[in-house]
Amino acid sequence: MSDFLPAPANVTLAGRDVSPIAWGMWRFAGVDIRSARARIDAAFEAGVTLFDTADIYGCDTPGGFGSAEALLGEVFAEAPRLRDKMMLATKGGIIPGVPYDSSAAYLASAIDMSLKRLRTDHVELWQIHRPDLLTHPQEIARTLDDAHRAGKIGAIGVSNFTPAQTAALAKFLPVSVVSHQSEFSPLHLAPIFDGIFDQSMAEGMGFLAWSPLGGGRLGEPAEERTGAVAELLDAKAAEYGVSRAAATYSWVMAHPARPIPIVGTQSVERIKEIPQALAPRWTRAEWYSVLQTSMGKDLP
Repeated sequence: MSDFLPAPANVTLAGRDVSPIAWGMWRFAGVDIRSARARIDAAFEAGVTLFDTADIYGCDTPGGFGSAEALLGEVFAEAPRLRDKMMLATKGGIIPGVPYDSSAAYLASAIDMSLKRLRTDHVELWQIHRPDLLTHPQEIARTLDDAHRAGKIGAIGVSNFTPAQTAALAKFLPVSVVSHQSEFSPLHLAPIFDGIFDQSMAEGMGFLAWSPLGGGRLGEPAEERTGAVAELLDAKAAEYGVSRAAATYSWVMAHPARPIPIVGTQSVERIKEIPQALAPRWTRAEWYSVLQTSMGKDLP
């Protein structure tokens, strides 16, 4: 009997078999189509089938709000076959300065505008980017159900929601909420303890982990705790001849909720390294050692 935790494997999300690692487009905007295409081609070559974007991505570039989606739409216009090969996920509901709006009128418009920018008639997964505290979940549910019935969105997910907020939305939806997207890394452990992983497993929801490298902090540790965690990750990386990033992704994927790390690098060379993350295997003791080192204390 193996002492290792299960190896990473494809994940079922919204009824589809998808790669255990996703590629994200938070910093996708601001380049030409040739560069954008090279990144997407590299992700496909690395085995990625789940691509995650959002309407707000690119708001800090000259193209502004929607520019990441628009750039992806230009790629699709040039190479339509790429659209057919991927499971495409996007998000909406953030408005700079507001900050959140999930009202029926806004969400319906946001979905339509995303589809227009992406030059597609549907997305496989649409996620509310942040919970809007001023919209009743029943209103949100009706809007999303209308979009689902119209074929504009294949499935519904939530991003940065609590389990209670997710349950409240699910109460009014005739279809399932299929996914959570929240921050999770060896430095940000909240989903393990706040009920999100528990809900994901109990309800059969997918989990997309944003900032799986700790927002870049694991790349250049600046304080003692981060450095101690990095040392443990480096030991695993050295054992398998992979990068620290690959070891980190493998640690994320080892949890039984089957988190899907969203790789945010826009470097073609680093995108090509994604398959390295499928190699490392963790024992329970090793995995818990990273957890407890990050916590700064032993579990009871």
